[in-house]
Amino acid sequence: MFNVLTFVVVACAAAVPQPQSDSFSLSVSRRVASEATLRENGLQVVELERRRSGSLMRREPIQSSFAVYSFVADIGVGSPATNYSVIVDTGSANTWVGAQKSYKRTATSKATGSSIYVSWGSGNTYVNAKEYYDQVTLSSSLVVASQQIGGATSTRGFDGFEGILGLGPTGLTDGSTTGKGEIPSISDNLFANKLIDSNTVGLAFVPQLNGSGIVVFGSQVPEGTIVGDITWSTITNSYPASAYWGIDARIAYGGRTFLTTAGAIDAGSTLINLSTDMFRKYQSATGAILDSSTGFLRVTSAQYAAMQPLEFVVEGRSFALPSNAQIWPRSLNTVIPGGVAGRIYLAVVDKGENSGEGLDFILGITFLERFYATYDVALGRIGLAETLYTNATSN
Repeated sequence: MFNVLTFVVVACAAAVPQPQSDSFSLSVSRRVASEATLRENGLQVVELERRRSGSLMRREPIQSSFAVYSFVADIGVGSPATNYSVIVDTGSANTWVGAQKSYKRTATSKATGSSIYVSWGSGNTYVNAKEYYDQVTLSSSLVVASQQIGGATSTRGFDGFEGILGLGPTGLTDGSTTGKGEIPSISDNLFANKLIDSNTVGLAFVPQLNGSGIVVFGSQVPEGTIVGDITWSTITNSYPASAYWGIDARIAYGGRTFLTTAGAIDAGSTLINLSTDMFRKYQSATGAILDSSTGFLRVTSAQYAAMQPLEFVVEGRSFALPSNAQIWPRSLNTVIPGGVAGRIYLAVVDKGENSGEGLDFILGITFLERFYATYDVALGRIGLAETLYTNATSN
């Protein structure tokens, strides 16, 4: 079973619906899977990351339900609203509910006649859903009156989660629903209804066991969320990274450049995924060994003390992960199958393909717990900034 962490929806004063208001923050919490759940699914954490990476590469439906930990939000659907705990995901743009807790039709539910069926892997994980227009509530003062959502009729493999809040580019919805092309995302409709000042979505997570965070809708970042200015970069032209929150970056370790290439920021991934060639260079530079029990790289205390920053240089600015940000949270060692308390595992993994494929790195929650990331839909750009937790030592 998952350790369910509490979370609260916070509405800023500026979120009161009015023409072109400012921004709105939706609080999220980290939900951690138990070792039993992971063992039941029969997969190592690294293999789960690799499967998701492969789905992103092929623009296939993405396996989101078996992450070791994810960030979840509470949204209401219908009137009166039924609350659902949904995974925050930037690798998809559809929003659907009904896993674990059934989708409840109310007076605001209007069936479209279309259906959604998505399966992952060998079909052991799937969602079968009907499409509806329905009211979606993010707070008592911020309501999307008519949002296209999926109401699941049957699911498998979404233990502990009740759906997905899709925050990826709208193009990811194309072909997801029978007989339709793209459908507007939550962010699209918030902006179209003049509930936020800009079609912009931002993420800020906290790297602690009882981790929290926010999803920011609109251009105004809440005070205290970031340190310094946001650096903006046009979404990469390299495919398939261009289909997601894709950026071009120079990756370096200890001042030594590995590669300048394209990748993506993905809230549905847990770790830092590097192409095989970059991963091998990283392993060599750190002196880490591959731990056969977990699939993670492992270092000694002396090697950890000597570790250097892992840099992602975007538009000339370095977003560097200090040594503490490169390791798996030691408090969660025993959650991962094969993990041993006290050991130091690295949160950088091999994505399973060499560079040059258009998606050579994936920056998951490990990165988002240290840096604020935001997606400006209208201008097609990604923004990054440091936070109070960039150099935290909580791992």
